[in-house]
Amino acid sequence: MTTPDVRARGLAAPLAGWLPEQRWFAGKHRTVRTVTPVSCVALVETEPLLDHVVVEVAYAAGAPDRYQLLLGYRRQLPEKLQHVRIGAVDDLVAYAGLWDDVLAEELLRLLDSGAVRGGLRFRPEAGAAIPRGEPSRVVDVEQSNTSVVYDESAILKLFRRLTPGRNPDVELNRALRRAGSEHVAELLGEVEGELLGDTVSYAMVSAYAANSAEGWAMATASVRDLFAEGDLRADEVGGDFAGEAERLGEAIAAVHADLADTLGSTELDRAGYAELSTGMIGRLSDAVGVVPELAPHADALRTEFAAVAGLTDACPVQRIHGDLHLGQVLRTPTSWLVIDFEGEPVKPLAERLLPDSPLRDVAGMLRSFDYAAEHLLVGDTADDHQLEFRAQEWAARNRKAFCTGYAGAARVDPMRHAALLRAYELDKAVYEVVYEATHRPAWRSIPLRSIARMVAAGS
Repeated sequence: MTTPDVRARGLAAPLAGWLPEQRWFAGKHRTVRTVTPVSCVALVETEPLLDHVVVEVAYAAGAPDRYQLLLGYRRQLPEKLQHVRIGAVDDLVAYAGLWDDVLAEELLRLLDSGAVRGGLRFRPEAGAAIPRGEPSRVVDVEQSNTSVVYDESAILKLFRRLTPGRNPDVELNRALRRAGSEHVAELLGEVEGELLGDTVSYAMVSAYAANSAEGWAMATASVRDLFAEGDLRADEVGGDFAGEAERLGEAIAAVHADLADTLGSTELDRAGYAELSTGMIGRLSDAVGVVPELAPHADALRTEFAAVAGLTDACPVQRIHGDLHLGQVLRTPTSWLVIDFEGEPVKPLAERLLPDSPLRDVAGMLRSFDYAAEHLLVGDTADDHQLEFRAQEWAARNRKAFCTGYAGAARVDPMRHAALLRAYELDKAVYEVVYEATHRPAWRSIPLRSIARMVAAGS
């Protein structure tokens, strides 16, 4: 039987073609030059085999990336696993092991036993009940990571793109559970360890939020209900979302309060405001170079961002979610849950760990309400002024409800810092324009229209 490193080296060529096809691979628009294994650890040594492999992907230009893979090996690959086949090594067929029920179960067994394999440590949380013997399925909607759901008991998230340091998703979930927060799922355990001298978070396992609905799905269903009722206002439609938006605001305020109490907070000073302003202006300059459609708004945006340097209001800064939107919240039968505390994946980990204003999270959610309202207007309905009016009516109602809920629970109205909140919204919209131009060109009209409206309203 070959060793894990021999098996991984034998897959270098197949992996160079397979990796760019994965939705979590961030280098899709770059030319892969080589795929080199830098860490290979056998997790299961009887068929089906399971190896944990970290590969370094070198590109024709730019810095390399490191990704972790869980590679399964069988002599005969069942039909149900043919879609995740990667290649062949000697007499074995390699495939993406997370799709194999047998191997997915082995990961929970390793966690339950607190196993150590090479540089990997499987660490269950104290007192956590790790489920065993339950069917598993891979979640097919994630992009930057891969998750496996075990029936309705647990969910394992594998952090695909590895960077040195502890992942904030693990850190902040643990801190919130320590604070007794009811707005995060119970953390059951993590996989962490050392990689080439650095501490790395590999995976986390949490309780699964059964019978839950994603905030984005609920909000967009509400917009569709509104569009279907041509003669009713947003507050008259049966699918009105405003009550949930207000309760969501309360939940986010509670999460911010728990993070501040557990991990501490400070306040923005003059230097902090100046640094924030400089960052916004810099991101705008970069964005205009990528998306020329931003150029007509650049002067007005630069003025908005420059004004942040002159703010003097006492504004708290603390650990926050960092990438908050309606796709990061789940409605359970009893409460709203917040998930995915990694922050914006394009930012370096060191930057995602820095304290920031809770207003950045508020702005992210406000932008998400605008997206929910506007996404149905992409394409053939883009010039339907009646639908545009109704979309903005929906967005305004739910944005107000969210801020009302947040202010009531936090005892601080976000609108007391209206100038800073507005700058955060515009900064997020600039980011969105670049993202959409790169990944979903047809959608870039959503943030561009938002910027135009906000600039016009502020002039």
